[in-house]
Amino acid sequence: MKKLDTKKLGMDILIDIIGGILIAIGTYNFAAMAKFPMVGFNGIALIFYHLFGLPIGTVAMLLNIPVAIVCFRILGKDFFIRSIRTIIITSVIMDVVAPMFPVYTGDRMLAAICTGVFSGLGYAMIYMRNTSTGGSDFIMLSIKALNPHLSLGKISFALEALVVLLGTLLVSRDIDSLIYGMVISFLLSAVVDKMMYGIDAGKMSLIVTDFPKEVAERIDQEVGRGCTFLKAEGSYSRVERDVVLCACNNKEMYGIRKVVKEIDPKAFIIIVESNEVLGEGFKAH
Repeated sequence: MKKLDTKKLGMDILIDIIGGILIAIGTYNFAAMAKFPMVGFNGIALIFYHLFGLPIGTVAMLLNIPVAIVCFRILGKDFFIRSIRTIIITSVIMDVVAPMFPVYTGDRMLAAICTGVFSGLGYAMIYMRNTSTGGSDFIMLSIKALNPHLSLGKISFALEALVVLLGTLLVSRDIDSLIYGMVISFLLSAVVDKMMYGIDAGKMSLIVTDFPKEVAERIDQEVGRGCTFLKAEGSYSRVERDVVLCACNNKEMYGIRKVVKEIDPKAFIIIVESNEVLGEGFKAH
């Protein structure tokens, strides 16, 4: 039996609360008043809110119960328990805390931007703790588990498009709301990706040069980054040589290019984007 890590549990609950507040503000205080269609079970709950006046958080939680039961075996016990905790916390915050904040009634485009950004930040914080708000997340991960050949992007797009279309047809019934819903969906996804993978993004350079040791030493002196030598062989010349690999942040890349150009103007440099860099000198594992 695993020992309960109270410190980690406390941090998980704190993140659930902060993330839940951000999601609730985006949904209740910005999207609901503007009658924007939204994705996921919150989007379905918004439809019930506009049509019947039912509380968003409660409806979302009730919708999650049968889905959670069906998906329990597919997603695993630990993820299921964490997600149930997150669902309860975020649902209570949606119905109890969000109404305490003022509702935005200004420009609809600004409302759409705030909806996407606030909700995206909240979802990203929750996902980074390896938990979920349930709903379409459960369905999406379950479909992926049963159909590994389908990409999460395609599954997510199909589910989101269906909910946004339903919200538009049943509530606002105008093309502007459909467009705003698409803008919100795009912003939400972009913010989630940036939060989860983009904050620690950097670059990786592969440098093919006749002076690998000199290049590595100068990079260390000028930029403060260590390098790795990779053994390679030219396909045409069949000559073995060292390729210098160096990971860095975006600002340091200019200095590395400058150093290589000074030492070996004929060097071949490949620069690629890296979503995340972990290890010494970067973010801890």
